[in-house]
Amino acid sequence: MKKLLLGNAAVARGAFEAGVKVATAYPGTPSTEITENIAKFDNIYCEWSPNEKVALEVAIGASIGGARSICCMKHVGLNVAADPLFTVSYTGINGGLVIVVADDPGMHSSQNEQDSRFYAMSAHIPMLEPSDSNEAKEFTKLAFELSEKYDTPIILRLTTRVAHSQSFVELNDEIQRPLKPYQKNIAKYVMVPANAKFRHIEVEKRMNQICEDVNSLKINYAVYKDNKIGVVCSGAVYQYVLDAMPDVSIYKAGTVFPLPVDSIKEFSNKVEKLIVIEELEPFIENQLKVNGIGCSGKEISGVQGELSVDAILQKFNNTPFKAADANLPGRPPVMCAGCPHRGIFYILNKLKTVVCGDIGCYSLGAAPPLNAMDAVVCMGASVGMAHGMEKAVGRDFSKKTVAVIGDSTFVHSGITGLIEAVYNQSNITLIILDNFTTGTTGHHDHPATGKTIKNEQTYRLNLKEVCLACGANSVSEVDAYDLNQCEQEIKKQLNSDGVSVIIVKRPCVLLEKSKFDIYSVDDKCTNCKMCLKLGCPAICKKGNKVEIDANLCTGCGVCANVCKFSAINKCGGAK
Repeated sequence: MKKLLLGNAAVARGAFEAGVKVATAYPGTPSTEITENIAKFDNIYCEWSPNEKVALEVAIGASIGGARSICCMKHVGLNVAADPLFTVSYTGINGGLVIVVADDPGMHSSQNEQDSRFYAMSAHIPMLEPSDSNEAKEFTKLAFELSEKYDTPIILRLTTRVAHSQSFVELNDEIQRPLKPYQKNIAKYVMVPANAKFRHIEVEKRMNQICEDVNSLKINYAVYKDNKIGVVCSGAVYQYVLDAMPDVSIYKAGTVFPLPVDSIKEFSNKVEKLIVIEELEPFIENQLKVNGIGCSGKEISGVQGELSVDAILQKFNNTPFKAADANLPGRPPVMCAGCPHRGIFYILNKLKTVVCGDIGCYSLGAAPPLNAMDAVVCMGASVGMAHGMEKAVGRDFSKKTVAVIGDSTFVHSGITGLIEAVYNQSNITLIILDNFTTGTTGHHDHPATGKTIKNEQTYRLNLKEVCLACGANSVSEVDAYDLNQCEQEIKKQLNSDGVSVIIVKRPCVLLEKSKFDIYSVDDKCTNCKMCLKLGCPAICKKGNKVEIDANLCTGCGVCANVCKFSAINKCGGAK
């Protein structure tokens, strides 16, 4: 039977068919749907972990225990998991271990265009890259076979287009696979220096064997057509090349590390000119050149952004590129109407504080008209950056430095930053925006929601108690929609000494099931435009008047809080 599946859902199906017993992840676009779909299989233990490092450690433990396990993350999540990643290459595995990483060329939902293929090379871990959903499923199953054959973890690399595109997938039955017996092996699994030295030798032996074997692996193959040009490619780019350059010969690399160098060399000898077309860095191109295979590519395509059929036609076929209509209005991302984060950023902008932000929906607090963030780097960095800024130039600021972080991100990697600030006698205010979910990835549970990925009730982490246990001088809780309460508490903490925490609480408006009366603007409006400074998409200016779009208003009441003339009021018509 065939079924139309997202690439991510196909990976989940592959894990099921391969007999996976344990699946772990932290949600992150474009990889999130993999674990969401795995959670639908009752016979697979599945969890959202606090962060990617913990997720990989759990998967490693399951593998050593004899179970096939899979750990999924986006490319920046692999940075967080890099510590166990490099060492599990040394220990090897027992039950098969597959690490799925989804890169994001074009930065559709990410802060950088990192190329995870270099992790595979640096950690000496083989990497496979599928080009469509059916390959995503089949490569997942193959990855587990290779993992157990060569005693190594395997990385499966997706990119946004493969992860979020659909194609038909052949569905098969699950492989009934008992746990592999666990045998205590200190020399293999305990990575103290004396053992690690010998394991490093085993890694090199393994890689030498894999480098030889990949040349005959069926997922690496050539399709010969016109011998004037030969293209080496992989992943989604293979699909683009098929459409943009239908007459050229193509070598499709299913393993991007190690590359099937001997097989590609044979291919290169049969074409007049060899071109490598790949997104991001010249990873394949450099490997070929190092092995004496002449080729070109990056001087034509560049290292930035996502490729496409049109981009390849323009860059490699000199076909004019049809640009989008320049007259189309721009549609920058904004926080939703009624978003509980909006009021806090309005206040922070009003108070002219220095704000270190974090990764999440609330990163949009940096955008006009709120303009309420000074720096955003990575998950959990806001607290450490605020502390560092305070230690460097805090005396030159009129108010304490502020760190803003979400509830899920605080659990992910913000707690250690708070401990750091308290321990080193900082003088900052941390604002935790608690919307009771991991909102930016599409509403996922985490340790502070009290529910597991399978919607089971579990212990709910109390953020206030955690902050007090970390040693914060004071921890207060406020209602995100009560702007007066929020502003007074922020002013109070900005004028206090030491590390203070304000937890701003309200569910994400997209999850709120309550019925609110919507708001409208009446004749008392003086056209002062203060409400427009909120940047709420439900509030708009028509001519010389401000109006509230009843179709967008969620009835949060923040705009009524801001209006000094009582011109914004409930108008009934609960939604």
